Amino acid sequence: ICSRYKRRDLFFMINFNGNIQDVSNFAVENNRGFLFGDAIFETIKVNGTKILFLEEHYLRLMASMRICRMEIPMNFTMEFMEEQILKLIELQKNNVSNRVRFTVYRNAEGFYNPTSNDVQFIITCSELSSDKYLFSTSNYEIELFKDFHVSKHLLSTLKTNNKMINVVASVFAKDNGFENCLLINDDKNVVEAINGNVFMKMGNQLITPPTSDGCLNGIMRKQILAIVNKMENIQIIEKSISPFDLQKADELFITNVITGIQPITKYRKKEFTSEVSEEITELLNNLIN
Repeated sequence: ICSRYKRRDLFFMINFNGNIQDVSNFAVENNRGFLFGDAIFETIKVNGTKILFLEEHYLRLMASMRICRMEIPMNFTMEFMEEQILKLIELQKNNVSNRVRFTVYRNAEGFYNPTSNDVQFIITCSELSSDKYLFSTSNYEIELFKDFHVSKHLLSTLKTNNKMINVVASVFAKDNGFENCLLINDDKNVVEAINGNVFMKMGNQLITPPTSDGCLNGIMRKQILAIVNKMENIQIIEKSISPFDLQKADELFITNVITGIQPITKYRKKEFTSEVSEEITELLNNLIN
């Protein structure tokens, strides 16, 4: 079902299981994604009709469905996923960059125990301001969020509808005048930011937490690892980051597929440079062109 609904002054469009209609008839009172967070999703950037990192998104979605014991339909190929996204994009008729959310949820009755593992999907999209990844020089101050911790298990690495820690951390950041927060796990190590993976430069090393610490298995994280592996002047390392390490870092930045790289300029009394993140942003834009 493909529908268009209005929020404020923006129009969003919906592809619901490949069909088009004016409304989705989406009954939240019976939807497991709404009731139990029994859903997974991919946030995807599409430039015109080019879906960035399509294969990586598809493979992560399939892996997430298997981990969550969802039934993968026989026709759910990468080509099918691409077709359904572009079917929605074509209705936008804007030929610009779009943010797409591809959500898969278990379509079943029952309480915690579903009566079936069959799935349905819903795709939404909205316009972005640029097809390139823009490098920001604005002040961007962050803080640690310590009220709740990210657990060190496989589900924490997936993009599921269970994002209450991220939501509460976002409210905390807004209430206290911060642009973002870093989340920590039960070992009190830094895991990720509210909306992406975190990288820390110390000397000639670029460090990011391993997924075994509970961080999201991010698509942009994977691209940054590959890009930096080819750079001669810096070494990429996956290892745990303690809050004390942040005070000794030269650079900190956050990554996701929509923003690309967001430099952090300040954490408490420590201010950071952004030379390496700017260089990586340029290499990232070369990659997607």
